[in-house]
Amino acid sequence: MRIHPVILSGGSGTRLWPLSREHFPKQLIPFVEEDSLFQATLRRVADAPGLEQAGVVVVCNEAHRFLIAEQMRAMGVAAGGLILEPVGRNTAPALTLAALHLAAQADDAVMLVMPADHVITNRAAFHAAVSAAAGLAEAGAVVTFGIVPDRPETGYGYIRRGAGVPGAAGACELAAFVEKPDLAKAQAYLASGEYWWNSGLFALKPSVWLDAIGRFNPAMLEACQRAWAGGAADADFRRVDVEAFKACPSDSIDYAVMERLVAGGTGIAARVVPLEAGWSDVGAWDALWQILGKDADGNAVRGEVVLHDSRDSLVFAQSRVVACVGVTDMVVVETPDVVMVAPRERAQDVKALVAAVKAGGYSLAESHRQVFRPWGSYDSIDNGERFQVKRIIVNPGASLSLQKHHHRAEHWIVVKGTAEVTRGEEVFLVAENQSTYIPLGTVHRLFNPGKIPLEMIEVQSGSYLGEDDIVRFQDHYGRA
Repeated sequence: MRIHPVILSGGSGTRLWPLSREHFPKQLIPFVEEDSLFQATLRRVADAPGLEQAGVVVVCNEAHRFLIAEQMRAMGVAAGGLILEPVGRNTAPALTLAALHLAAQADDAVMLVMPADHVITNRAAFHAAVSAAAGLAEAGAVVTFGIVPDRPETGYGYIRRGAGVPGAAGACELAAFVEKPDLAKAQAYLASGEYWWNSGLFALKPSVWLDAIGRFNPAMLEACQRAWAGGAADADFRRVDVEAFKACPSDSIDYAVMERLVAGGTGIAARVVPLEAGWSDVGAWDALWQILGKDADGNAVRGEVVLHDSRDSLVFAQSRVVACVGVTDMVVVETPDVVMVAPRERAQDVKALVAAVKAGGYSLAESHRQVFRPWGSYDSIDNGERFQVKRIIVNPGASLSLQKHHHRAEHWIVVKGTAEVTRGEEVFLVAENQSTYIPLGTVHRLFNPGKIPLEMIEVQSGSYLGEDDIVRFQDHYGRA
């Protein structure tokens, strides 16, 4: 049986700020292992029965397209489709775009629909559950996965299972979806054994999804069809019509379809398969603390951390030593530009903190100090009145756009590798420990012709140093 992995990568991971930010969200970050959460999702389906025969379809935010493509390239994974959402419209429209993509290829193989930001530690158990779900989906059912709970969790929605499905070991009819409960209800759900956590994972055919969304939300299907028909291929990506997609209703898979299937009378079976595979949606810092390895005092740490008389805490250090004394049940996260401290039980409130950061006019909710571009990255390491210093890394074979600035001049000092510099009519090489100067208003370009990353220091000087002071004349990556 052929199975298409469909990865939905549109989330922003607000509750995992300050590591997760709008321009570099949690699915692109290696929280648990060396792989990012997105890469871990790719890796867990790479050797699953059936999944290796079909291309991976990814639906992602347009702003993250080069980051997603680079993480796939680093793993040697070829995409069966990289579909770009110009705006976020939740999971139901994203899945509809993926189904339309496969339908356009006359491919009705089962889709395994997965958020890009989950952790699953038991790959063998995951594969077994996928095989069971795929068999039901091949027969025309819409199948979700219920996580068998190990604690009375109040941060997850629940699924109530119905009668067992004959011939499908462990699978049940899907009886109801239940919103996040209070602690008393969560304890009752756990004791009853009838409730599983709602995973957000699904198995179904493209034709079944398009039939269901057409019945329950025809306006959504119509908007997605117009967006798809009005789109076009762009290098490795598939763009959709922006205005048509903006007009699409925003809704989740659960609300748009699944809850209505549970009501019955549609002729489409709704099933749930149990999953006991070390699952977490890593929705907040307390969920991450649950799954990380801990020391004898219950502390989970990353980076250079020194603890004394501290327990049951999560401490992340990115750029410097973080030292804690007498800290209990806390979350401490340090990045080069911000430090966040919160009681672990208040982890869900980080979302409100991010809203306050935005209201204060800070850009910290959107970008890290290190900003990734399709050609590499830059890190703003110092700034003051009329000057800014950046550390720039350009990948081998990559180049910045041909551009000029109205308000700043630039000094470039190469510290590693070789730079090919276009400056006006000149084209010349700058080697390690050499420098050059780009006067204000001069058309220029930076290219890495070598086999290793080019690292350089850029010193900007001028009356305005914002990133929007760029006039592009030519760009390999299709940016305006």
